Amino acid sequence: MQHREIDIEEFNYPLPEEKIAAYPLARGESKLLIFRDEEISDSQYKNIDQYLPDNSWLIFNETKVVQARLLFPKNEQSIIEVFCLEPIEHKSIEQAMQAKGSIRYLCLVGGARKWKNHHLEIDLGEAKIKAQKLGRQEAHFEIELSWEEDLSFSEILDMAGKTPLPPYIKRKAEAEDKKRYQTTYARRSGSVAAPTAGLHFNEEIFHKMQAKGMDLNFLTLHVGAGTFKPVSSSVAEHEMHAEEAFLDRQFLQKLKLALEHGRPIIPIGTTSLRALESMYWLGCLYHHGKVLSDEMVVPQWLAFENKELALSPLESIKSLEQLLDQRKLDWMPFKTQIIIAPGYEHRLIHGLITNFHQPKSTLMLLVASLIGDNWQEVYQHALQNNYRFLSYGDGCLLYRKQ
Repeated sequence: MQHREIDIEEFNYPLPEEKIAAYPLARGESKLLIFRDEEISDSQYKNIDQYLPDNSWLIFNETKVVQARLLFPKNEQSIIEVFCLEPIEHKSIEQAMQAKGSIRYLCLVGGARKWKNHHLEIDLGEAKIKAQKLGRQEAHFEIELSWEEDLSFSEILDMAGKTPLPPYIKRKAEAEDKKRYQTTYARRSGSVAAPTAGLHFNEEIFHKMQAKGMDLNFLTLHVGAGTFKPVSSSVAEHEMHAEEAFLDRQFLQKLKLALEHGRPIIPIGTTSLRALESMYWLGCLYHHGKVLSDEMVVPQWLAFENKELALSPLESIKSLEQLLDQRKLDWMPFKTQIIIAPGYEHRLIHGLITNFHQPKSTLMLLVASLIGDNWQEVYQHALQNNYRFLSYGDGCLLYRKQ
């Protein structure tokens, strides 16, 4: 079967609503399923160090969830919700977060029919934020947001916004979610969804892993709302959401050493894996002279349709260092639309730590690319043994099927 002929129905499974976690457990207390050498075992995240090689090279996504849901009162009875997705101007998300005074953003709008041409306003007392509709792009709206100039957009969202819980959590965001729907190591603002595999980790777990010689490393991919976009028809017709990631010279230098020493590389979460594999393919593109503009994008089907561009992992990482040298930069943003599905050849990783994902999602395709049809056995075991699913649920450590 060709990659464009993948039938998404083959990645469906029954997920009762009561299996979807509405609230998280304390960090470290969630169940952990381990799949290795065709065998399944059960534990908890607080014991994860016992199931990782002592020389593991772990990769965490240090993106920070922004309070992206703005609730504007239309009148005393109704509210219009503006969900901020990404900047319209040619800015990185991090540049947008530092903007002062105003910014134009692509947004989802709940209650759009009630919003005519007037501006909306949230009065915070110490600051006001206004919203004005500018136009529309299919299901999304172009919105101009404005506020007092001494505050950054990130600060405004933190003051006025609500936590963007995913749509399958059927409750309103609560005060505790602002802290709990965030990793303990979140540093760079920009995501509208959490890298949920990282929600299980705390300092105690970090100390246990480091005491065994494991290396903790951090990259950034800002998670977009498209991560929840279902594959509605066929995989071939599904358009992957573009997400912003970053090249960082120090990270590349450490990754090069890890590769040279043969350390097992294990990303925490699908977003960390996606960022890492996207970096690999960006290095391949640059090596072959196919990165010609400032707007760098890793195309959706690149890994399937341009296999002749593939380099060794070390060659690709060295190519990325040359890219930074050429542009005289220590870090820079790029975008990725890469899809990771059955048939994808993983170039860098040995395993993955991740939560349990929605049926018929691109994240299910990613899991199957790692462990093949064994995903069905893993998910059936989780369902039969009272694992909690999705963002606030339990998770698994999956070793790549050789």
